[in-house]
Amino acid sequence: MTSPNVIQLRQMLSEKFPGARWNWTEAPAVENHFATGLPQMDEPLQGGLPKGALAEIVCAGSGSAALIRELLVRAAGKNQIVTLIDGGDSLDVAPIEETVLSRLLWVRCRSAEEALKAADLVLRDSNLSLVLLDLKLNPQKQLRKIPATTWYRFQRLIEETAAVCLVFTPQAMVSPAQTRMILRSRFSLNSIESPAEALMQDLRLEISDARQFRERELLQNSA
Repeated sequence: MTSPNVIQLRQMLSEKFPGARWNWTEAPAVENHFATGLPQMDEPLQGGLPKGALAEIVCAGSGSAALIRELLVRAAGKNQIVTLIDGGDSLDVAPIEETVLSRLLWVRCRSAEEALKAADLVLRDSNLSLVLLDLKLNPQKQLRKIPATTWYRFQRLIEETAAVCLVFTPQAMVSPAQTRMILRSRFSLNSIESPAEALMQDLRLEISDARQFRERELLQNSA
């Protein structure tokens, strides 16, 4: 039975995106990956972010805001709705086009606790295929209070919906993440005025943990 909170969320989505087609009853088609359109991500991950799994980007460098904006732009170009749970209410919408914002469900939070409560609700809805959870600017005091069981609960929820939840963090903390990437770009102040395409070309992502690849190799070796 669908929970009342999910029913309310679906009503809100229908009002916010009146032109979108929602499939509230049938299970979504399951594919292996969610292609982001970014070669730095899709190529080393052999197709994109693994569906039905948590993924983590550790923001050891700069460029996470530009990366989030680019993900929103590319998803909107495919007529996809992206959910951004903004843990520090830090998204700058000024450089984002209205057509992109019209495909964005932006959940503005004031703390990590609020962001996790929002994620717990959003991840229960199978129609929201890409969820970005941005915790990179939340204070360490808040992040240390997040129990490891929270991430495992999120993983169980995602497995049921085949969604993707990409978590942006200041250090590695999402234990069950199937993919962990480290953002190592170093942009100068002058880079802020550079075109988005130039910024993305200079974006440096390092795959530090891709658990699904190891599992695939074990299956192949045991066959």
